[in-house]
Amino acid sequence: MSNDSRWYVVHTFSGYENKVASNILKVAENRRMQDEILEVKIPTETVIEVKEDGKTREVERKILPSYVMVKIATSLDEDGMPKISDEAWLVVRNTRGSTGFVGPEGKPIPLTDDEVYRLGVEKKVVEVKYKVGDTVNITDEIFEGFTGKVEEIDVDNNKVKVTVSALFGKETLVELELDQVELITD
Repeated sequence: MSNDSRWYVVHTFSGYENKVASNILKVAENRRMQDEILEVKIPTETVIEVKEDGKTREVERKILPSYVMVKIATSLDEDGMPKISDEAWLVVRNTRGSTGFVGPEGKPIPLTDDEVYRLGVEKKVVEVKYKVGDTVNITDEIFEGFTGKVEEIDVDNNKVKVTVSALFGKETLVELELDQVELITD
């Protein structure tokens, strides 16, 4: 196996996500496969729930019920595509509550980097070299070439708010990802 690894999606019976995740990790540990089955996650989000009596509470919800994400070491097949070992495939496939990998005919297809970040399975680490009040260039496709002033930075959610002044002749506040702007240096 190479040092490369990818995230795969595993379908589970409804309500079995936590059990499947812990069983995959347990079997990997028992078979000494921690260098192949590296990580298991269930993407969640925290939401504020309002009860009928007006009381609120924070609740953690699964973003994709009935799915578990598994990070597995890969090698390349003869076509240059990532593939997992037969043993890793069997561990996931034969875990009680798992119905198999998401992909054509159960063939594991890895998530793209963009999908991994959008689902919140991994967080993109962005070095922020600008601060509130700085003038920045926007590199996002829609606003590419525009400059603006940083109004707010939210590192935890990978967001920056920038006031763009050249848009339609008036100032507009746009929200972008942290890596979609760069500091203008003189």
